[in-house]
Amino acid sequence: MTQGEPGQGVAADGRIAVGTPAFRRTSLAMAGAGLTTFALLYHVQPLLPLLADTFKVGAAESALSLSLSTGALSICLLLAGSLSEVVGRKPVMVGSLLLSSLLTIAVALTPSWPALLLARMLTGVALAGLPAIAMAYLGEEMQPKALGLAMGLYIAASALGGMVGRLVTGIAADHLDWHWIVAGIGTLGLISGATLWHLLPPSRQFRRQSPDPRILIGSLLAQFRDPGLCILFALAFLLMGSFVAIYNFIGFHLLQPPYNLSQSAIGLIFSAYLLGMGGSAWIGALALRVGRHRVLPVGISLMAVGMGLTALTPLPAIIAGIALMTFSFFAAHSVASSWVSARATTGKAQASSLYLFFYYMGSSFVGSGAGLAWERAGWAGVVVLVGGLLALALLLALSMRRHA
Repeated sequence: MTQGEPGQGVAADGRIAVGTPAFRRTSLAMAGAGLTTFALLYHVQPLLPLLADTFKVGAAESALSLSLSTGALSICLLLAGSLSEVVGRKPVMVGSLLLSSLLTIAVALTPSWPALLLARMLTGVALAGLPAIAMAYLGEEMQPKALGLAMGLYIAASALGGMVGRLVTGIAADHLDWHWIVAGIGTLGLISGATLWHLLPPSRQFRRQSPDPRILIGSLLAQFRDPGLCILFALAFLLMGSFVAIYNFIGFHLLQPPYNLSQSAIGLIFSAYLLGMGGSAWIGALALRVGRHRVLPVGISLMAVGMGLTALTPLPAIIAGIALMTFSFFAAHSVASSWVSARATTGKAQASSLYLFFYYMGSSFVGSGAGLAWERAGWAGVVVLVGGLLALALLLALSMRRHA
C-alpha cells in the first residue's frame, strides 16, 4: 500500500482501501451528504397540514411542496450525471448540497405560496447532483473490497436522512414555528456541504469527458428495448407512488377525530423507516437465494396487506399497517432496483437513472393525485387509489417470471 495525500491511505492503484483514513473520511463525508440530501427533500412531508393551514390551500395543493421537488429531481437526475462527466464529481456534489440548502432557507423566508413552490422545485433541481453522482464517485474511487461497505453506508444514511427529516420535523412542529424548523434544516445542509468539501478526497480515477449527446441519448433509449427493464421502471413508479401517497396523507387522517393526534405523535410514525432499512438488506440476500421473481410479488402483496390495515378504525391496526407497508416497500424496492443493475447489459448507470426517474415521478404524480382522492373521499379514497396501483404492480411483478 502506498500513501496518497497526507494521512490518507490508498492502494497501489490509487483506489481507496477499506480500513484506511481515506476510507473513513470518504465514508463519513458521503454518509453525511446522503443523510442531509434526503432530509432536505422530505422534511416538508409531516408539515403538509401546517402548510395547508398557513397558506390557506387544500391538501392536494400542499402536497405539491413535495411533488414538485421530487418531479424536478427525477428529470434532472438524467442530466446531472452527464454534467459531472464534464466538470468533475466532487464540485457537482458539493455545489448540489450547498445550493439546495440555501434554497431550503429561502423556503423558510418566502411570503407566498407560489414563491414557496418555486423554491421547492428549484431545490429538487439542485439536489439531483448528489444521488446521481455519489454512486459513480464511490464506484470509481473505492477498491472492489471496499465498495460494498461504502455503498451500504451511503444507502443506509440516505434512508436514515429521509426518516430523520420527517421524524424530527414532525416532533419539532409541536414546539416551534415551521419557518424556524425549515431554516434549521437548511442550515444543517450548509454545514454538511462544507464538511463534504473538507473531508471528501479529490477524484483520482475520474477522467474528464466531452460526451456526444447523440451517443448518450441513443444509449439511454436502448434501455427500453428490454421488456423486463420496462416492467421494472413501471414498478418503480407504482411502488414509490403508493408509498408516498400513504405517508403524505396519513397525517391529515390522524389529525382528525377520532384520533386527534399531535404532530409529534404523527412524526413518530416515521420511525417505521427503521424496519425498512433493516428489511431491505435481509430481503436482498433472500432474493439472491430463492430468486427475485419469487420475492418481489410477496413484497408487493405484503404492501397491500399493510395498506388494508390502515383502512381499519383502531389506531394500533393503522400503525401496524404503516409498519408492514414500510418494511414491504423497502424490501420490494431493494429487489427491483438490484434487478435493474443485473438486467442491464450496457449503460448500467443510465438504466439505474431511468429507474430513479420513474421512482421519483411516481412520488410526484401519485403523491399529488392522492390529494384529490383525499379531498373527495377521505382516507378511504386514498386506500382505494393505492389498492388499485398495488394490484397493477402485483400483476407486473408476476409477469417478471418469464424474464427471470
